[in-house]
Formats: sequence, structure tokens, C-alpha cells
Amino acid sequence: MAKKEYAYYPGCSSQKKASGDNFMRSIDVVCQKLDVQLNEIPDWNCCGASIGYGEGGELPRLVLSARNLALAEKNLPGQDMVSVCPACWLGSREAAERLHEIPGLMAEANEALKEAGLKLDGKVKARHFVEVLIEDVGFEAMKKPVVKSLEGLKMAGYVGCQTNRPFGIAGESFENPMYLDKMVEMVGAEPVKYDQKVTCCGGALAFSEPDKAQNQIRQIVESAYDHGAEMIVTPCQLCQANVEIYQSEINKKQGTKFNMPVVYYSQLMTIAYGGSAKDAGLDGQLIRAEKLEAIAGK
Repeated sequence: MAKKEYAYYPGCSSQKKASGDNFMRSIDVVCQKLDVQLNEIPDWNCCGASIGYGEGGELPRLVLSARNLALAEKNLPGQDMVSVCPACWLGSREAAERLHEIPGLMAEANEALKEAGLKLDGKVKARHFVEVLIEDVGFEAMKKPVVKSLEGLKMAGYVGCQTNRPFGIAGESFENPMYLDKMVEMVGAEPVKYDQKVTCCGGALAFSEPDKAQNQIRQIVESAYDHGAEMIVTPCQLCQANVEIYQSEINKKQGTKFNMPVVYYSQLMTIAYGGSAKDAGLDGQLIRAEKLEAIAGK
């Protein structure tokens, strides 16, 4: 039995064969090496991150996440509900907190959940996987399985906004969170100073106002180059996708020559733990992290 077990909420992008499938391959390796077990919540539903703030109102939005929390309580009692996706984490944590804070809201949510045969007691805690790694595992324990140093690689740690606000990681600065830099150092790579660390990637504007979104992305990538980074590392699926995918579009429109790999922290850990490029999901990158793949192949 694993030392640490959690009720796992995949969310839409992190389920198998979804856009974050390669991310989850690396998460699986990290869990195996650190003796962490993620128990998938049965019959989970979308957290509503993409549409929850539309015209439906607060209660329907919160009940989407409340149902997942109730399923975790029912099927995996005593286990914190963990998400690897910042948007899912925000939705789940907001629901968990607001249902306690606003008088009468928990009762209203439970009236809705009753139609699905569920009841939320509100005891389950919504957490991000990074919180689990930092708070429950710790940097020393995370470093122990390292068998292959990533020495020589320079990384720009791009936290983005959803993992940083409004909740953030306990003890970290909202303006200059350092945990991602520490993770980079932990695997032997070098974190570069980076002035776009908590800038929004423009994900919400990607389709409605693409020029604004791409201007945000250009600043993020340009700063990484200016500070000597060879790749960007992030904890967020949306940040990873946006900053990687739109570099080619920016190149076409603005005459730039961006080709900056954007990887996940768990991919760095997987390679450092002795995993292959495929184990780390590096074959799923649009812009190949060739230097990281070369280390994996040694």
C-alpha cells in the first residue's frame, strides 16, 4: 500500500487521451517514485472552469464542483481531493470554501445534490498536486529518487496566474513564488531570473481576442530568451498549451523565430528519476525539448 493516498480528480484535460495525457504520464512516474497513490473519483464531472462563470449563476457553478467533492467523500472517505489542473483546483477549492462561508449556500447545494443521491458534509479538502508534493512529500524526499542530474539546463519557471491567485501555495509570495525554481534546482537544472513568472498567458482571450493573448505569450517567451533560458517549465496545462502552440502563429504574424520548449515540472522530475523521454511524455510536445530528450537517452 502506498504511503500517501488521495482522491484524484482528473478533470477534462488530464483524463486519458485528452490534451494533458502526456502530462499525466509523467505524473504517474512521479507518483510511483514517491510512493503516492491517486485514486480516481468514480463518475466525476467537469468542474465547469470553461463555462461556469457564464450566465448560469453562482449556485450551478459551485454545485458542479460540490458534486465531485461529495463523490470523493462518499467513495474515498478521509482522502483529500487532489487535482493536477490549476483551473480544476480553483473551482474545487472555491466551492469547498464558499459553501462554508455563505449562510445557507451549503443547504442549497445539498438540495441540488439530493437529485443525484448525494450529500456533501464539507469535510474533504481540495488541493493541488504541487501542494501535496511540497507539503506532504517535501523537497528532500522528492530529491532522493534523482539518479540523473539535469545539470547544464537553464529553465524559466513560469507559474502563471491560476496556480498563484487567489489562493497560491502556502508560504509563497504572490509576486515572486519560488517553489518552481526550487523544483528546478532539485533536479540539478538552473532556474533563471524571470520577470514574467506570474504573468497571465492570455488563455481566456485566445479565441475572443487572439492578438492580445498572443502579445502576452510573446512577452513570456521573449523574456525567457532574454534571461538565457533554454526552456520554460510550468505547472499548468493551459499555460503549457497556450505558450507552446501559439509561438508558430506569432512567428508568422510578427516575424519572430520563437522555438522555446514548454514543459511540465513533472517531466523534469521523471527524466531526473531515470525515466525515458516517452515515460515523461516528451513525445507529446509540439516543440520538442531536445536537450531534455538527450539527457533521457543517456
